[in-house]
Amino acid sequence: MRESVEVAIVGAGQAGLATSYHLKQAGVEHVVLESGRVAETWRSRRWDTFCLVTPNWTVQLPGGAYRGTDPDGYMNREEIVDHFEHWADSFQAPIEKDCTVFAVDPQDGGGFTLRIPTGTMSARSVVVATGGYQRAYRPPGSDLVPSRVTQLLAEEYGNASRLPKGSVLIVGGGQTGCQMAEELHEAGRRVFLSCGRAPWAPRRFGGHDLVWWIIESGFWSRTLAQLPSPAARLLSNPLTTGHGGGHDLHYRTLHSMGVELMGRFLGADDHKLHFADDLAQTMDAGDSLARTFMQWVGELCHKRGLPIPWEVPEPAGLTSRTELDIKEEDIATVIWTTGFRPDYGWVHAPVFDAMGFPIQTDGHSDVAGLYFMGVHFQRKAQSAVLYGVGEDAEVVSRQIVESRR
Repeated sequence: MRESVEVAIVGAGQAGLATSYHLKQAGVEHVVLESGRVAETWRSRRWDTFCLVTPNWTVQLPGGAYRGTDPDGYMNREEIVDHFEHWADSFQAPIEKDCTVFAVDPQDGGGFTLRIPTGTMSARSVVVATGGYQRAYRPPGSDLVPSRVTQLLAEEYGNASRLPKGSVLIVGGGQTGCQMAEELHEAGRRVFLSCGRAPWAPRRFGGHDLVWWIIESGFWSRTLAQLPSPAARLLSNPLTTGHGGGHDLHYRTLHSMGVELMGRFLGADDHKLHFADDLAQTMDAGDSLARTFMQWVGELCHKRGLPIPWEVPEPAGLTSRTELDIKEEDIATVIWTTGFRPDYGWVHAPVFDAMGFPIQTDGHSDVAGLYFMGVHFQRKAQSAVLYGVGEDAEVVSRQIVESRR
């Protein structure tokens, strides 16, 4: 392990490797420090049947765009990892595996000291590329669930056969929660889903995949300044799935198949789980978010002379119970799919906002030489996804090259 390097990139996922690719093209000495293996998050924090929710053609990584035979399909976990490994090998990314970075400290006079398993490393610049989804979030009251009920984070779920026998409560109705609810229901489990506010749309409409409309309408080009508040970046991505070739998946479809929808999780006692009486309002909020997206679609259609391809239906008007008896409903497992929060406590620099997100402009922080990559809404809504991360990596790499001059 080298004692010093020009640029240290922390993380060998899409953000770190995309940055490495551009630095390699520019001839900049660097190393990619990865706590596990290439694409470790895709390997270890996804369930057994995980697949992309965006079509394969949206994988537009620099030097690693999808060139397979199924552009409209959705790669599964093993295929994604294989794609990353071949991509990293194709440009000989300088990766140090099993090299956790415990701390990053600015040095007096410039540069940084990184604490790693073998000691320390000095770097003139550091790119923190540990992704936009780092620390699983559990809502208030989650600690009140009785210990006899098995509790799992989304990343700890593998498949239905690994769970204790009995009913399953999933708390968090984003893409992950909805996909797990469908999978468990199809496996014969009784499933309850505590819903959150999430936009949704059909998988395909107007002759195109949902993601085509997201890109063409400019919805993924939105910036943080265009959101109603900084907290809005925590909202779920539109509900849909790539399983089975891709199909509609949202609260209405889950209700139709027999998943029981619940309101917001409030807490528990030794015998019951408690929920807010707000399912109708939650679904209305999701419909409102869907209409906001359709406004972007409508503007695109107006510009191109196309008919409006889809309209949000009338309110579902569903109601729900406000409590579940753990014994009577045979609830054996609770799976928390309530999203993620930033986790940069190991980066010892005053460059984070009240929510823990890095304060940066085009990836560069106020601390000279400290950059961030793969942050949700780093530059645009697409910053943390396989379609858009390459654009940000090119911008960050160009800044690094210019700073050396």
